[in-house]
Amino acid sequence: MLTLGVIVGNRGFFPGHLASSGREEMIAALKRAGIAAVVLDPTETTHGAVEHYTDAQKCADLFRRHSHEIDGVIVTLPNFGDERAIADSLRLASLNVPVLVQATPDQTSKMTIAYRRDSFCGKMSVCNNLMQYRIPYSLTSLHTIDPASEKFQDDLRWFAQVCRVVRGLKNLRIGAIGARPQAFNTVRYSERILESSGISVITLDLSEVLGRIETMKDTDEAAQAKLSAIKKYVSTGSVPDSALIKMAKLGAVIDGWMAETSVKITAIQCWTSLEEYFGVVPCTVMSMMSEALIPSACEVDIPGTLSMHMLALASQTPSALLDWNNNYGENENKAVCFHCSNLPKHFFNDVVMDFQAIIAGTVGKENTFGTCVGRVKAGAMSFARYSTDDRRGIVRGYAGAGQFTNDPLETFGGAGVVEIPHMQKLLHFICRQGFEHHVAANFSSVAPALHEAAKQYLGWESNLHPDLEA
Repeated sequence: MLTLGVIVGNRGFFPGHLASSGREEMIAALKRAGIAAVVLDPTETTHGAVEHYTDAQKCADLFRRHSHEIDGVIVTLPNFGDERAIADSLRLASLNVPVLVQATPDQTSKMTIAYRRDSFCGKMSVCNNLMQYRIPYSLTSLHTIDPASEKFQDDLRWFAQVCRVVRGLKNLRIGAIGARPQAFNTVRYSERILESSGISVITLDLSEVLGRIETMKDTDEAAQAKLSAIKKYVSTGSVPDSALIKMAKLGAVIDGWMAETSVKITAIQCWTSLEEYFGVVPCTVMSMMSEALIPSACEVDIPGTLSMHMLALASQTPSALLDWNNNYGENENKAVCFHCSNLPKHFFNDVVMDFQAIIAGTVGKENTFGTCVGRVKAGAMSFARYSTDDRRGIVRGYAGAGQFTNDPLETFGGAGVVEIPHMQKLLHFICRQGFEHHVAANFSSVAPALHEAAKQYLGWESNLHPDLEA
């Protein structure tokens, strides 16, 4: 369950019942959204609100005691609120989590001194102080919004997505398994730039993977457990047993290494070392990880798996890494997205394990079993790509929304037709800005949350389609 700290703003010369009722309304709204609240009790400060520096100290102390569980903070203004006490509460707490500022609207029929709120005005003062304190913050969709409204529930869902992304990237450890394929300059990235955002890359050479596999017997418990999981995960009827046990050992070794090193997500070398020197593709093993919300990208695309992870954190559903791969006839807003493939089965209506058709032409069909083959199902999708820019020393990227369609498509691997409004503008932006042909995708509508998390809280350069400038 997500947990949010709540700061109730209050100005003493406003009627106290507004602060008291506002506190209860916000707690009720959070409960309705399935969110736990950490908030001052009315026995600790007047109305459980913050108005003075001593209130800020009490609020900050409460938040620090619960810092391990607080994912974000909501500042609620049932009246004008004391902007300095609110900013002091956040500064003293030092949580470094997303902050949402909400102001409750006035009613034109209740504008007397007994009911007038002035939170419309107070919100500007709060934001001004947060800016002065260099505390990043988010805004509700409307300047003033009723905590009991459906619109505010939408805001809470969006803010929860932002909080999950920010928290999920703190002290993230990404596993780079193998070297970047020599031909793929496009997936080069900077570990140092990622480290400046608190994201570490932990490396594992393929020789170590193959060495650990070599010492593992077919009958080892970990190998047999992974073999059973593979067979339950996807239809393997046309795949030789010898290939399946190789996949099982590969998966068991990777699982063990990730547990040893506290690695959360991975990017793995495939093309074509594993096929030539081990005799399978890692696609099913990677698909299973991504299905379990542990994204895994091919071609050691570290920014790719990071982008997958951001989508998965926001949506709490599996992500895939795809190629912006083909035009779809003459339709300017449609394209074919493809991989060969390690897509999670969440992306398919039906999926079977087969051989990798492209690499088979080079190393032989018998060495390329393990792909997850199927047609990507129809549905709303979000896409994202965040990468390091070594020339400028920053992380930059883009996010947007579209949909996978049921348009006819006869091909191999894992592929689907995607429709995106103003797609030519997006493609022009990708090429003009020099972004990769890889893009992370997810069956969700979370692109605005990724954009907010990246731009406001991670300090990255983020672009939200279609508001792109090529």
